[in-house]
Amino acid sequence: MRAIIPVAGVGSRLRPHTFELPKVLLNVAGKPILGHILDKIMVDGVSSATIIVGHMGEKIKEYVSGAYPDFSVDYIEQQEMLGLGHAIYIARNTMGEDPVLIILGDTIFDVDLSPVLRGGVSSLGVKAVDDPRRFGVAEVSGGFISRLIEKPEHPTSRLAVVGLYFLANTPLLVSCLNDLVDKNIRTKNEYQLTDALQMMIERGEKMKTFNVEGWFDCGKPETLLSTNRALLEKKSTSRPIEGVIINEPVFISSNAILSNCIIGPFTTVGDNAKISESIVRNSIIGQDAKVQKSLLDESIIGPSSSVHGSYKRVNVGGSSEINFY
Repeated sequence: MRAIIPVAGVGSRLRPHTFELPKVLLNVAGKPILGHILDKIMVDGVSSATIIVGHMGEKIKEYVSGAYPDFSVDYIEQQEMLGLGHAIYIARNTMGEDPVLIILGDTIFDVDLSPVLRGGVSSLGVKAVDDPRRFGVAEVSGGFISRLIEKPEHPTSRLAVVGLYFLANTPLLVSCLNDLVDKNIRTKNEYQLTDALQMMIERGEKMKTFNVEGWFDCGKPETLLSTNRALLEKKSTSRPIEGVIINEPVFISSNAILSNCIIGPFTTVGDNAKISESIVRNSIIGQDAKVQKSLLDESIIGPSSSVHGSYKRVNVGGSSEINFY
């Protein structure tokens, strides 16, 4: 089975971190967002992927080829940001007759996909949310989706479509995507995947929903930190370090250098990071970053950045240096 993973967005809500790294390469709970996605789908039996790149696509290719050398990947460049439907449309030539699994690249999920992939029926992952206006929503009748609406002003359902789409009828998907673009059907000035899926339903495709409780958004600094926390609660990775108090759960890279500090809870420390004389909690410290004489809480320190000072809340992009006096 092939996965389609669109990751071409610039990640403007995660700036300054996405000035130097694509959003999907930001570290959360010890590995890039894209690494969590690929690990999950490979376990569930996905054997190949189409990754739709744009912003700093070469860095994504370099990461995947280094971390997953045996995984079959095609890359498609999305030169214009015309919506999720457009992203899947430009990947249509990499799809065959077999079902496909579409996964949004800024979402980490914890759900058993095997029953869905074996079921043979098109199925969309959903979660009940308090305010569905920010999402595509699914209306369900008789066990099947009757209507899909993209970001409705007045939602008639709380079932938000969360970025996991198993589509059994790939030829019909491609046909609907072609119609979407050929007829210039846009919602909010973009080609929406939701509209193509609604076309599929209207042309007879049966679609079910499956519940996704373990759905972790990585689109903003605050949600990146909350996802880091949720994933660390499931798996803590640390080691005894002389002179360091570790309050689990944490992820501490095996080659990070720590001295005279308190780490955690809910803290990720990346490769070759150096932390000394500091207290760091609820934070993500990027690779090669340096933290000295600081008290950090709910902070994201980008790769190769340096923080030296006193208690602050900071949001620092890559290759930066901050000194507090």
